[in-house]
Amino acid sequence: MEAVKVFEKKDTPLDWEYDDEADTLYLSFGRPKAATGLDIGEGVIVRFDEQAQEVVGLTIVGVGRRLEEYVKAKGK
Repeated sequence: MEAVKVFEKKDTPLDWEYDDEADTLYLSFGRPKAATGLDIGEGVIVRFDEQAQEVVGLTIVGVGRRLEEYVKAKGK
């Protein structure tokens, strides 16, 4: 069985997009491509290319809300 490649390509450019309405950050390692979403909890979805057996991106839901909560908690 081939091992899963997780963040193996150090020279791959990072592509990102933030959707303000959905408060969601999309990160892609290399150009975005179709992949299977694996919900690993806490609003984090790993995008996995099953054919290549590698992680090709992350989707993080609630980034702005979480940052706002963190800043408010630190200010207390």
